[in-house]
Amino acid sequence: MAYLKRKIDAILRDWKASENHLPLVVRGARQVGKTASILEFARQSYENVVYVNFVEQPTYRQILADGYGTADVVRNLSRITPSFSFEPGTLLVFDEMQALPDIATTLKFFKLDGRFDVICSGSLLGLHYHEIESNSVGYKTDVTMQSMDFEEFLWAKGYDVSFTDDMLAHMVDGRPFSALEHRLLLRLFLDYCVLGGMPAVVRTYIERDTFEGTLAMQRQLLLDYEEDIRKYASGLDQGRILHVFRQIPAQLAKENKKFQISKVAKGARFKDYFGCIEWLADAGIVNICHALQTPELPLRGNYDATRYKLYYGDTGLLVASLDEEAQEDLRANGNLGVYKGALYENLVGEALVKSGYDLFYYKKENSTLEEDFFVRDRTSLVPVEVKATNNHAKSLATLVKSKRYEDIRYGIKLANANIGEADGIYTFPYYCVFLLRRYLKNRSSVSPQRAWRSLMRS
Repeated sequence: MAYLKRKIDAILRDWKASENHLPLVVRGARQVGKTASILEFARQSYENVVYVNFVEQPTYRQILADGYGTADVVRNLSRITPSFSFEPGTLLVFDEMQALPDIATTLKFFKLDGRFDVICSGSLLGLHYHEIESNSVGYKTDVTMQSMDFEEFLWAKGYDVSFTDDMLAHMVDGRPFSALEHRLLLRLFLDYCVLGGMPAVVRTYIERDTFEGTLAMQRQLLLDYEEDIRKYASGLDQGRILHVFRQIPAQLAKENKKFQISKVAKGARFKDYFGCIEWLADAGIVNICHALQTPELPLRGNYDATRYKLYYGDTGLLVASLDEEAQEDLRANGNLGVYKGALYENLVGEALVKSGYDLFYYKKENSTLEEDFFVRDRTSLVPVEVKATNNHAKSLATLVKSKRYEDIRYGIKLANANIGEADGIYTFPYYCVFLLRRYLKNRSSVSPQRAWRSLMRS
């Protein structure tokens, strides 16, 4: 099957086109498509490529035996594989970098040498940088890659950029989707929710035009993540990290989705386990949603580190972790409300992270006031409420109307509904969440009256 277009493709092209570009490090969880994207870019952009995989070809882990200099590394590469060509302008790809973290030390020397372009790639990189003798700070560019978002899934299904541009235009103009458009997008989004964004899973679905085999692939990925934990986590942390990872679906199933360390193991304490949660986040496996101390700007530095929610980095893997009855309800009946809205929240959290947002929520002490997420535009704090249906968003209405929250001027409700607006709350269907950042950027340059004039005329 043809290569699946990814958003990192443009990042890689821009990197090569930029003058005096630094060596590139592409980070991300396992199986998100890093290698496929890098090799496709290399095929299209370079006449000569040297590709080394430190996991599949462990002999290459010896290339630093004589030092970190470019000449030392190139000489040892050519000893192992004499057929390699090292003409000026060659791209060197060091894959599965986590198996040889010290390769990062060479990046400074490759940059100073100037003859070659270098891309390193691997999973769990955030966890291994502390092991590196010198991390080539100032001599490399880091990029994080994640599994496919809904827009990339639409590309895989054959929809081009004009399709998502039209979706954004509906949002900016306040123009509801037609019944046909709405049904089509709901069906596509449900398929994406069930599959998630792991490229191998999406590719199998596209090739077979059926979900056959995809659940088994997802469950194998979950087992692979657990194997990574056993392989790369040290000492007692292995068991604790596994306990946390396995607890996420059950804790998301609660009405109160705040992650409780006390539920992970008897006598478990925050100070003993938060490092485990950071481990999972650094590995790209989970997303942490921090509890704001108060709903106001700035967001960073305004949260309680001891209160948080945990979401899977890929909702398809959360779906794969559900029990058989929930699986059947979701796949046969399209019931995304299963698990008390956990899937909705995970989907939105995942989409926000993939759009470049950090995750924050708010729960007022001794009150029912609680908001699922917060983002911002140029001047305002924007609360985002996730509704399993299209019923009233009481907490969102309170935040928008109250004069107590000066940074909040309007809110966003994501629901199983069409586009709409009432009392400063703008409603969008779930399948639009990947466009939220672009919508807010457009909104900041367009007056609300102009943006919603089409809706008011209808």
